[in-house]
Formats: sequence, C-alpha cells, structure tokens
Amino acid sequence: MKHPFPLYLKILLWFFLNLVVLAVIGFFIFAGRFGIDLLVSGPVATRMSAVSEATTAEFRTRPRSEWNLVLENHSRTYGVKFLIFRDDGTQLTGEPTALPDEVKQNLRGPPGRPGPDGRGREKGRPGEGERRHEPGEFRRDSRVSDGTNIAARPPEPGRSQTSTNAPFRGFPQPRPRFVLRTSKPASYWIGMPAFLGDQTEDLPRFCTLLIVSQSLYGGGLFFDAKPFLMAGGWVLLFSVVFWFPLVHGITRSLAQMTRATERIAQGRFDGRLRIRRRDELGQLGNAVNLMAERLQGFVSGQKRFLGDTAHELCTPLARIQMVVGILEQRADASAQPYIQDLRDEVQQMSSLVAELLSFSKASLAGAALKLRPVAVEDLLKRAIQREANPDTDIRIELEADLQALADPDLLQRALANLLRNAVRYAGGQGPITVSGARETDAILVRISDCGPGVSEEFLQRLFDPFFRVDDARTRESGGVGLGLTIVKTCVEACGGTVTCANRQPTGLEVSLRLKPVPPEVFSG
Repeated sequence: MKHPFPLYLKILLWFFLNLVVLAVIGFFIFAGRFGIDLLVSGPVATRMSAVSEATTAEFRTRPRSEWNLVLENHSRTYGVKFLIFRDDGTQLTGEPTALPDEVKQNLRGPPGRPGPDGRGREKGRPGEGERRHEPGEFRRDSRVSDGTNIAARPPEPGRSQTSTNAPFRGFPQPRPRFVLRTSKPASYWIGMPAFLGDQTEDLPRFCTLLIVSQSLYGGGLFFDAKPFLMAGGWVLLFSVVFWFPLVHGITRSLAQMTRATERIAQGRFDGRLRIRRRDELGQLGNAVNLMAERLQGFVSGQKRFLGDTAHELCTPLARIQMVVGILEQRADASAQPYIQDLRDEVQQMSSLVAELLSFSKASLAGAALKLRPVAVEDLLKRAIQREANPDTDIRIELEADLQALADPDLLQRALANLLRNAVRYAGGQGPITVSGARETDAILVRISDCGPGVSEEFLQRLFDPFFRVDDARTRESGGVGLGLTIVKTCVEACGGTVTCANRQPTGLEVSLRLKPVPPEVFSG
C-alpha cells in the first residue's frame, strides 16, 4: 500500500522549492555582478580585519624567529593557511608557498599604487599635478585587474584610533585588499593589509597577509552562513504562517468532499456538504450535493418499485399455489412428479418475492424507525431457535445484559440471516460462535464460523444485491443472493454498520456495530 502524500505538504514543498530556485538564481546573478568579494563583505570583512590586526600585533611584540609559530597557531585555529608577503611577491614568513601569477599581480596592485618607499609607480613616477601618496597609504577606491575591491587605508602609525577595527576612511566598514580564486592550484586567496611597525632594512612598514583556503567556507572565516540561515528560517516561518490559512482551507474542503463521496459509495445519500466557498471547490461541493440528492431519488424509487412489484406478485403466486394443490389432489399417480416439480418452482418464486419484500421494507423503513433498547441475547435465542438445526454446534459468548439501540424486528432478521448462512455453508465444519461486548462507542456482535471462508476479492461484494460467490443459483447451493444484502440494509436502518473478514486458519467472521443505549435511557 502506498503511503499518502498530503496535498498541503505538496503545495508547501513546491512553494519552498520555488523559493530555493529563485534564491539560487539570484545568488549567481548577484555574485556574477559583484564578484566573490560579496561573500566576504560585512561582518566577515570585519572579522578578517580583526584577525589580520591580531596577527600583526603579535608580530610587533615577538621576535621574527617566532613569526612562523604565530602563523602556524592561527592556521590550526581557523583551518586555513596564513602567509606574509611583500608587495613584490617576496615571502617574509609562513609555510613556503609558490604564488600563482594572479596573486602576484594583486600583490603589486594597479599602476599608481605606492610602494613601501612611498613613491608612486605610475610609469615609475607620479605625473605632474598628481598627488604623491604618503608612505603606506592605499588608494581610496582603486580596483585590481580582476575587478575586486582594494582596501582603502589601513591605520597609520602615530595616528590616534580608539579601535583597530574602526572603518577605513571612505568606506563604511573594513574590506579585504583583494579576493580571488585560482584554478592552479584550486584555492581561494584573500589579501589583507598588514602593518609590521617601523620600517627597517629588511622589513617594510606594510606588507600583505595572505589567507589561503581550498574551499569557500574557509573554516568559517571566509563564509558566514549564519545570516543566510537566519534569513532562510524567517522566510520559512513567514511562508508557513502566510500560506497555512489558504492551504488549510483547501485541504479541509477536500477532506469533507472525500468523506461525503465515501458515504455515497457505501449507499448512504443522506449527508450533505456545507462548503461556503465561491471558487471551484465550492462548485465541486455543490455538484457532490446534487449528485447525492439525485442518487438518493433514483435508489429510493428503484427500491419502492421493487417492493411494489414484489407485493403485486404475491397474489398471483398465492393463486398458483392453490391451483397446484387442487391439481395434486385430482391428478393420477403418473402426473404427481410433474406437479411436485411445479410446486417446488412456485415455492422458490414465493421465497424470492418474500426476500424482495423484506429488502424493500428494510430499505424504506430507516427514516420512519423509532429505535429503542433491545436485549441482544433474547433476539439471538429466537433467531437460533428458528434457523439452527438440532445437530448444529452454536456457542453464545455475550456479556451479561447486553443491550443495543435498534429495531427488534430488523435486528432479529439480520441475526437470523447471518445464522442461516453460517449453518448452510459451515454448519458441519466446526462450532459457530456468537460473541458480543460493549465498546467505547458501540455494541460489537460477531458471528464466526469454521468454514472455508471467502476469497479476498469477493469480500467487499458479499453485501451487494444478488451477488453470489458461485454463480449457480440452485436450491442445493443456497438462495438468490439477497440474504447478506438484507442484513446490511437492516443493520444500517438501525444506525449501525456491518463488515466481514476471513479468519485464520479458516472461517468467516461477520461483525455488527450497533448503537449503544445512552446512559439517560438506563437512568430513566
């Protein structure tokens, strides 16, 4: 059996999938427009600037022989590689690394960016009228050849600042000097301005701290997923709250129509949908109500016609039986076998008409019935006395004083038909057990036998009119297929339900669920 997949879940999943697709498309468009430096902006840039300042601060307080140890500690802490390079591509400290050409180009910067000595590099010297940069100063809004932003201006020595993370002049927040991705090797590189202190013969005042990672995540230092997760969570919460009323309204209406159509499939046309909608679901609900009303009229008319026809057949059949009796008295011995066959056929027709009348009356009596408490054991004993053979083993296992709310005549006819079937098909193969007990909201009566049972494909059709497991309708094999139909009609007229199932290893069990007697009836 396939597990159901609720419609509201499909709608929500489809909506969220749509959001994900739009987010991915928007991400690639936005990232393509602004580059990968978009991912290291905002809080990430501030954090990397703080890491750079903390690293170079340790350099200024330690001898150069310990700088490798400082970088190793930071590399283990963040899961990335830390390196220190001059602007000309010479490595000062860190694990020996060969720089790709793209990284070397970004270390040098564009023409005009000052070198460690403070002199411009615009064709070797600054042109006339061009402002000469101070030592260690970077251009405010320059860009490297791959389009990534260069940091504005790092803190200068001697300038008073309250925080090493204060924004650079011209920018709302600190930014990396450059961000790029190389293919050989496949790595992400971030270059941060690093202030080493006063310039010496072998050390410049400013250099570049390179942070290298093989993934964009960079141990959490490059890419901060927290804002994206928070934004996704808020979108998810808002979507659920916003879409729930619409989805709940649709699924509730569909559930009501499903229950109504299941009742119609069971032959119960009295229920009506109360869907106050002005959309397609409302139109569908009105169509279901109209269908139930029309089917109720058709089925009621058919049953009434069947009952009237059966009633009209009773008179001519009675006359035929009387004539057959006269013929039996006056015919000679040679004609007696033919007369006996005729009597049997007439008796079979009379039984069929009687069954049709019972079925019609039980079907049309439901609305006019007044149910009352009945003792199940008394009705069962009368049914056993009427239907059971002296040699049939019938065992009664009922709770004491078991009562149900029903019509006595209809319930007794239902029990009698069930016992007749059990005796006819399984009376000689073991005991027939009738059990009854009170449940929370029903009185459950079961009639079980030890016969061969019924094929699973026929179980759901046993209560259909004129249905027989064997198509040969002979006197020896049973009636015309209305016995269980009458049982179902009688029980439903009393407000109950009837089901059947095969027993293990063999046998058939028919279960009746009847209305319990309300407590106020007992107290009254």
